[in-house]
Amino acid sequence: MNFVEVQFSLRGQTLPADHGYALYSALKHLCQQHQGLLGDDLPPEVLLCSIPGVADRSGVIYLNQASRFRLRCPTQQAQQWYRLLQNQVLDIRGHLIRLIQPRLTLPQSSKVLKARLVTFRLERWNAQDAPFYFLESCQKALAKMEVNAQAFIDSNSQGDLALRALKIRERNVLGYGVVIEGLNETDSLKVQFLGLGGRKHFGCGWFYPVKEETHAA
Repeated sequence: MNFVEVQFSLRGQTLPADHGYALYSALKHLCQQHQGLLGDDLPPEVLLCSIPGVADRSGVIYLNQASRFRLRCPTQQAQQWYRLLQNQVLDIRGHLIRLIQPRLTLPQSSKVLKARLVTFRLERWNAQDAPFYFLESCQKALAKMEVNAQAFIDSNSQGDLALRALKIRERNVLGYGVVIEGLNETDSLKVQFLGLGGRKHFGCGWFYPVKEETHAA
């Protein structure tokens, strides 16, 4: 199965910093209004990227020229998403954005990929054991995809493990930023197309080449 990436420029000013679930909810509502195109929910093979912007300290990001809506999907779905989303206004928890200037692209392979947030359903979560079980889950997921590479937990700007959270309704889901190294061209594209971990409709598991880092959420 071949995949492409659908991108839209944005008209709008701000978004909640933690908007992954709200973005998914807005898209699901749009799908329900146009059930003849893609059904009443996002197909499981679709990946969403959270939208990047300039953060402030009040839980808001300001959109700029680098802010993009990005969705990866099988090639045969691309035209449907293109038509469905063109010029649509999405209400993201009271913040309005319009999707404009659509374009299609192919992700580029890279030996090193990063994801801002990857999540797995761990049996328990504590500060001591979570990194071990999390990395174990990463390697098992890569092996299941027949990808021969090494996963690492990324660090944040303070030099600590990049522990991050995604808010789903009233619950915080924890995960880590992840780096994958040692990828060949085929496996690099596979990881970008299929993602890693769960909650991929909410912006999790979205991998990008390190050179794209300034454009990632």
